Amino acid sequence: MAWEALLLVVALAGLGLGLSLIFIAVYLIRFCCCRPPEPPGAKSLPPGGGCVTWSCIVALLVSCAGIGIGFYGNSETSDGVSQLSSALQHANHTLTAIDHLVLETVERLGEAVRTELTTLEEVLTQRTELVAATRGARRQAEAVAQQLQGLAFWRGVPLSPLQLAEEVSFVEEYRWLAYVLLLLLELLVCLFTLLGLAKQSKWLVIVMTVMSLLVLVLSWGSLGLEAATAVGLSDFCSSPDTYILNLTQEETGLGSDILNYYFLCNQAVSNPFQQRLTLSQRALANIHSQLQGLEREAVPQFPSAQKPLLSLEETMNVTEGNFHQLVALLHCRGLHKDYAAALRGLCERPGGPALLLLFSLLSAGALAAALCSLPRAWALFPPSDDYDDTDDDDPFNPQFLPRLLEKTPLTRAPTTNSTLAMDTLNRTVSPPCPLCVSLALEVC
Repeated sequence: MAWEALLLVVALAGLGLGLSLIFIAVYLIRFCCCRPPEPPGAKSLPPGGGCVTWSCIVALLVSCAGIGIGFYGNSETSDGVSQLSSALQHANHTLTAIDHLVLETVERLGEAVRTELTTLEEVLTQRTELVAATRGARRQAEAVAQQLQGLAFWRGVPLSPLQLAEEVSFVEEYRWLAYVLLLLLELLVCLFTLLGLAKQSKWLVIVMTVMSLLVLVLSWGSLGLEAATAVGLSDFCSSPDTYILNLTQEETGLGSDILNYYFLCNQAVSNPFQQRLTLSQRALANIHSQLQGLEREAVPQFPSAQKPLLSLEETMNVTEGNFHQLVALLHCRGLHKDYAAALRGLCERPGGPALLLLFSLLSAGALAAALCSLPRAWALFPPSDDYDDTDDDDPFNPQFLPRLLEKTPLTRAPTTNSTLAMDTLNRTVSPPCPLCVSLALEVC
């Protein structure tokens, strides 16, 4: 049922995109086909021409404001996902530490049983009561190892918090990058469109109109994803404990008593490892008392028993230190704190998805309005738009030669009756260039 609701939200976003495109197409067709003919030689703007340009500018400014909201929402969403990933990594560290301590302690106790206690039995074979005490310490050590093996509850579980954190970080990295590229693309489209309107550059406005249509489609797509994410998070965060308990039990196969202890962590739920911890602590205390008794009774009569006894005491001290660390790690406070931090990253940062949703709504509305206004705006541009940016003094400008001839006054040569002066003038002045004469005649 939840997946059907999410698909319905995405379908609504697709429907909104289709309606927007239909509305824009109908508006532009009506504008192109039903536009009244302009009177010949009209140079003034038609009624409402300035309003069209300003409405387009306002729509683009609204889109720019939505871009700022989108950047902030993208950052908030990234922070929440980073908090979730950090909580999963810390939980994985705790579970790995529990497994490591259990494995190390069991190996130490097994090594002590195989070496030191066996050597001690061989040394004390002449005293039956001392051999019985040594065998009692062996049985207690084996019992402690057996009880500790049951504390590594996460060993062999196919679900790895570290792998889950890496997958979340991987997806979030590409999601963040995709939104940044979308925001930058929309920002560039808005800026270049405003530039084209300011310079009245028809080709730039046409290119940006096509890009605005592309960004409109992307905005509606992101709107569908964000709406589906918001609906899913709202449903999840309303009652996360039950959903996560059922999902974790299905994926890991752990008992409900263990999962309830760590996910709920209240006085109503008892520690499922309390019995094992109590038995292990009693067995360790019995081993210490038996080793102290052997040290008092056996060392004076059997000096060779001192070395294995000292090695056993060192092993028991390390075992007790590991046992106290296990007690602290197995308490629900640590893992429940990571669970609460992960929930805060998902559920207590609703501003990120909400702001991204607002960004998509503003972008879709503003770009739809701009797409309706841009064709009417470029239709108001003057026909000489292609030459507005040329320099008047550019010799390659087609208007350069007429303007030059207008600026250069034509002077008449003074008349004289002196034949010598005319001969001198004819000798000194070269004949005119035929190309210049032809250009001058064309201008005249």
